[in-house]
Amino acid sequence: MTSKIEQFRALHVPGKPLVLYNIWDAGSARAVAEAGASAIATGSYGVAEANGFKDGETLPLDIVLENLRRILTVTDLPVTIDMEAGYGDTPAEVGRSVGKAFDLGAAGINIEDRMPGETELLSVDVAAERVAAAAATGIHVNARTDVYRGVDPADYSPEMIEAVLTRARAYAEAGAGSLFVPFLGDHPTIRAICEGASLPVNVLWAPGRGTTAELADLGVARISYGHQPWGWAMEKLAEDARAIYT
Repeated sequence: MTSKIEQFRALHVPGKPLVLYNIWDAGSARAVAEAGASAIATGSYGVAEANGFKDGETLPLDIVLENLRRILTVTDLPVTIDMEAGYGDTPAEVGRSVGKAFDLGAAGINIEDRMPGETELLSVDVAAERVAAAAATGIHVNARTDVYRGVDPADYSPEMIEAVLTRARAYAEAGAGSLFVPFLGDHPTIRAICEGASLPVNVLWAPGRGTTAELADLGVARISYGHQPWGWAMEKLAEDARAIYT
């Protein structure tokens, strides 16, 4: 198991990013693995919706873990799962929840620095304690910060970059293996964060945010597609269904 985690961690190379086309169940995991992926990653939104729930930890942890177990039966690639805020009100509870994913064979997890349903970020110290509890299991922790969530690129500032780098330092000291800064739509900001961060940087791909090569040139180490693959699959399903039933 340790070798899978080490294998996954080694894929985070600034300038040569790991590309994760996020999946939501064992079937989609098999399809992406067979397409040539280096690792498999779930997105919490797609997993929740595929099971009839909404994003925000409304999906019970037991289902999250059973979904992980099924995914691991169809691929030998490293698997990382999105655990949102860590499924725990306290660091100890986060550690227990993440420990269950580790015990099943997950190579990594995502953990956010805001609680489900909240818009305000946790303080740096509190978020770092939760990251530390997750990292103590031995799993690769992709520590997510939502500093840029809901912010228009026109409103970006040097202070926001420094806020991200402060969190990056704290999360690195807590044992995180990479830093996830989603929603970034400004290349100079991405470059500044990649150059200043003490962790390999993960960004969220979206139309208009650049090609893999362009993001690699900025120093990105990991590119995630989030819930978009699930959304595109559902759009195609609905389109085909409408054509049949019209």
